[in-house]
Amino acid sequence: MAWTGSPRLDFRSDTRTSPDARMRAAMAAADVGDDVYGDDPTVALLEERVAALLGTDAALFTPTGTMANLLAPLAASGARGTPAPRVIAGVDTHMAFLEADGLRRFGGVELVPVVQRPDGLPDPGALAALLTAGSGAPAVVCVENTAMMHAGNALNAEATRTVAALARRHGAHLHLDGARLANAAVALGVAPAELAGPADSVAFCVSKGLGAPAGGLLCGRREYIARARELRGWLGGSLHQTGVLAAPALVALGRLPDLAADHDRAAALARALASVPGAELRIAPRPTNIVMARLAGLSAQECAARLAGHGVGVLPLPNGYVRFVVHREHDMIGVRAAADALEAVAAGAPQARSAPGQAHQDGQTSRQERRKHDSEE
Repeated sequence: MAWTGSPRLDFRSDTRTSPDARMRAAMAAADVGDDVYGDDPTVALLEERVAALLGTDAALFTPTGTMANLLAPLAASGARGTPAPRVIAGVDTHMAFLEADGLRRFGGVELVPVVQRPDGLPDPGALAALLTAGSGAPAVVCVENTAMMHAGNALNAEATRTVAALARRHGAHLHLDGARLANAAVALGVAPAELAGPADSVAFCVSKGLGAPAGGLLCGRREYIARARELRGWLGGSLHQTGVLAAPALVALGRLPDLAADHDRAAALARALASVPGAELRIAPRPTNIVMARLAGLSAQECAARLAGHGVGVLPLPNGYVRFVVHREHDMIGVRAAADALEAVAAGAPQARSAPGQAHQDGQTSRQERRKHDSEE
């Protein structure tokens, strides 16, 4: 969906930030080599720092978090020539409803969805049944933290340990899709390594709440990351002078504590939206920077289209809610404007002139919405 409105009022995702002056200066001054040959010093520094942050042996820079999640189960399946793994992921996770086609087509992976608890954790009983009924292929169990479709809920380490213990009893690899793990750590007041500790591998994104222009990292044991590095080359993910992307990511890592301010603004937005007549919010037990709301009588697509007419960008979700994601470029003026826009939509107020290309087409299906916004995550 084309969007030409003010970035201050674009709440579709925390990928919507632009690199600021400090990040641009870091890109211009980056010391670069050739990462295909393993001699880009800025990439090496980023990988070292993220591995230390998450308490893993090693890390691998990838162009996107989606590629990190594709590499994760393939590297877990072992040496070349071994069967593709069976991936079990929560039915509402990003891997299950946005990355499943890529996992199947490019990795030959069988993706098996599993129901989730209200907090977003895979249901242990349902997971145990799937692991017991396995096809013989190696299994990879995935946990998403934060749980995006569960209003960005932050899962604590104990929750992840529950799934990790179950996975290991069945010889399965536990992968943590930690695209917003930094948000979870800040919300829970713990070190990221505590949340990553129960997992065998972790995908960590620097281009969401942390605000870097691009990139993710896959983290795990040294031999596991070596396999992932080889696979990254096969997928065309080996870049050369990648230090120009690693440099702003290093700046972003230093801003991890600043995510608390995003969470505070998201809480203020939730309070404001809750006062809108006819609005229903989905509230996470441990909220972060995501707010989900819906209006009685309006589909998510129609609600998003009408909000766009008032200059506010949101993401319609398959569950009928629209998603507001707060990031570092938002302020309290924008938060208040977003709440006022939802109130105007609820009241049926006339829309402001829509930005070109902003209106949704009638009759779009949830599947089309998911495909259209695949790249945002």
